[in-house]
Amino acid sequence: MEANLGIVQGLSGRYATALFDLAVDGKVLDIVTASLATLTTALAESPDLKTLTTSPMVSRTAAAAGIAGVAAALGLDPLTTAFLGVLANNRRLAALPAIIRGVNALAAARRGEITALVTAAHPLSAAQQKALAAKLKAGLGRDVALEITVDPAILGGLVVRVGSKMIDSSLKTRLDLLGQALKA
Repeated sequence: MEANLGIVQGLSGRYATALFDLAVDGKVLDIVTASLATLTTALAESPDLKTLTTSPMVSRTAAAAGIAGVAAALGLDPLTTAFLGVLANNRRLAALPAIIRGVNALAAARRGEITALVTAAHPLSAAQQKALAAKLKAGLGRDVALEITVDPAILGGLVVRVGSKMIDSSLKTRLDLLGQALKA
């Protein structure tokens, strides 16, 4: 069993560590992380899937059947599919985003990378992601895995978190600071 080195914590961390360890032991870590990336995209794009994973009104049986159907439709690997079934039966599908982040952080640490949590106002192109990763690598001296979320509320720019450091170049923050300066 791999040590998680404090990278992930809490209930979602235990699930993430379990999936990570199973993927490493089965030599399918890359396949599992690809399935989790597909699932992350589906969660972001489908309000119905988000409801299935977060609603307390969905029974265990319905959640398990629904998530099995989603896994089949998305073509997820057998380990990830079985893991989702366990989450559904344990009523832990709501923790799925945190579990995915945990698995990604453990996989990045295994590859010697550091994970940067990036919030953007709109989806970043592959070229933008590559350029951002290169800039962060130059500044941090380590390979960087990007975990990108889209939040239109920041209006523009980026918010980047690496460990305890945060760089907030969002337009919303700049406008808030300007508003405070004008009030003074």
